[in-house]
Amino acid sequence: MLTLSETECIELINKGECFHATVENDAFIIKIDEYSPVVCAAIHNGHHLREDLQKTFLLSNKEQGYEESPYTADLISSFPIVVIGNDSRFEYDLNRAKTLSTSTKTTKDKPVWKKALTAKQRSISHAKHDSFYNVIEALIAKLEQQFKNTIVFDVHSYNYQRINKASPTFNIGSSQIDMERWGAIAKKFQLELNKIDLPNMDAYAATDEVFHGRGYLITHISAHFDNTLVLPIEVKKVFMDETNGELFPLVLEELKAGVKQAIGETTAFFMRKYNKQKSAKSTDILTSSLAPEIINLDRQLVELCKNVETLNYINPINIASERKKFFSPKNSGSPDFRYKQLNIDPYHFREQLYKLPVSDIMDADIQQLYRHTIDNLANKIDLLTSIGTDDFVYNSLRYYGEPTRQDIANAEFILRAPEIEGEFEESIHDADYAVKYYIEQASQWGLQCKIEKSAKLVAKAMVNNEKRLLLINKDATFTKSELQGYAFHELGIHMLTTINAKESQLKVFSIGLTGNTHTQEGLAIFSEYCSGNLTLSRLKTLALRVIAVKYMLEHGDFTKTYQLLMTNYGVSSANAFTLTTRVYRGGGFTKDHLYLKGFRDILNVRNSANIEDLLVGKTGLLDFGVISEMIERGLINKPVSLFPLEIKQNSPMSILDYLVSSIK
Repeated sequence: MLTLSETECIELINKGECFHATVENDAFIIKIDEYSPVVCAAIHNGHHLREDLQKTFLLSNKEQGYEESPYTADLISSFPIVVIGNDSRFEYDLNRAKTLSTSTKTTKDKPVWKKALTAKQRSISHAKHDSFYNVIEALIAKLEQQFKNTIVFDVHSYNYQRINKASPTFNIGSSQIDMERWGAIAKKFQLELNKIDLPNMDAYAATDEVFHGRGYLITHISAHFDNTLVLPIEVKKVFMDETNGELFPLVLEELKAGVKQAIGETTAFFMRKYNKQKSAKSTDILTSSLAPEIINLDRQLVELCKNVETLNYINPINIASERKKFFSPKNSGSPDFRYKQLNIDPYHFREQLYKLPVSDIMDADIQQLYRHTIDNLANKIDLLTSIGTDDFVYNSLRYYGEPTRQDIANAEFILRAPEIEGEFEESIHDADYAVKYYIEQASQWGLQCKIEKSAKLVAKAMVNNEKRLLLINKDATFTKSELQGYAFHELGIHMLTTINAKESQLKVFSIGLTGNTHTQEGLAIFSEYCSGNLTLSRLKTLALRVIAVKYMLEHGDFTKTYQLLMTNYGVSSANAFTLTTRVYRGGGFTKDHLYLKGFRDILNVRNSANIEDLLVGKTGLLDFGVISEMIERGLINKPVSLFPLEIKQNSPMSILDYLVSSIK
């Protein structure tokens, strides 16, 4: 961050240059990442008093903080033009006229100073007040020149515990707004604020219910500029304990994201209505370049997360010999699987993980995305370190969850479906043929990757993300539909997202966002369906995986689950062994129920969002909104599917289509 004088700031603004600076002995901060017709101000955020004033100041830190608006700068940090007051309102109040700006008493009528400020002390404070408004005038003039109409969000917070009636979470003050001219914008802002949900509390927005917007910032700007709307807003201090200053971080995090959305949508509406930008969206006012703090965090995270790919450790290294023993006449019980040793220090990993500078990221939603990822990785390392122990199934439940009653009902529904006439196929292609087929398919799709056989897989095929490698189980055989379906599944989704993630400037998409298994497998099954390669047999396999997870959690006995699958569902011994191994590896692996759940959720979300955005890497539905926003802003490249991710409607509806449409 630069340290600039008032004059230097104004010169840069007049030239249209972007900068981030503290001004006039750290009196205030101005950040301009891009020039857009919206300014966000937090003029009461500051707590600083210069040294000569501290000697005569009567208030404690708690008393001082009570009268200020801490954390309001956090609420507006996502936006490209932000102005933040660093000095305490007790030195000079930027929301009062200059001559009235130096406070002598608190709102509780308590004296602020041991003795009256001298003329020199007042003069220094008034000069800072002037400096702030000189910079504000230069900024608004520049924006009106460039965009004609400009909007300023003047954000404060208020104490509510002494108010003897219900009070709004957000209060818009309209007394100085020309409501005949700007009323539609104020109403839109209130509407958007009313959409914000906060944890464990009811939130609502109102106009002039507690405060009326009589501050000096709106007075000053309205006196000097005819085409700028100032919207004063008071946020109830529900994000902290107003009496002692204790922060409630989870509430603040949700507030940041909600206020970002509300300001963004209101500004887009303002631009469409007054700046004749008919296609303006909320993303148009946000910066279109990656901030250095995002890139820095991303690099640190990637460096830390080498070698944390679950399937590299969860697949038993002795599966072939244990399968042979299990099917031998001298079978003595359940397989005794062995696993690759973990080459990660879990204690160091967790320690470094939570030291990462996530709070440096100013954008509320992108910060949340990284927080979600870090929490997810902490659960993942617990999962990896417990492989082969009794704790593994517990950690798998934390990481992947378990099938719900609805998941089990969906699986049972599919498994009761009669076979479709003419669908049965013999397995006619071996692993060598599959390797050649997938090499040719990868070439046709332009995927730069390797394809090899492996003796260490439980599944028929698996993508190694780190090596851009598709592994084919050397003992697997494939029907024609399976061969084609796996091409769309493994290459068309898993390999494509692996390559897209590696080519993205942000490597977090290679690490995997929260819920990436659920989302990636859902997309992969959806791609099989869209390409016409999803069969009832394949759908029943997904359903059997849900049932296998259920039995594993209920019985915890490999042999009993294996036998139940054969007895209750007519599964062949070979397939029953594979299904059972998949869910018992590691000590109880619940991942397999996510394939059918993920497919259902992708089917549901595709009607309201562009699911191609999820192909940017190992993404999850939890952060789908911010992924799409980042693509719209140009922060990450827009991915393109290798084939249409669209359902081909058959008329009349086929049996398979009916079954898929009935998954709830």
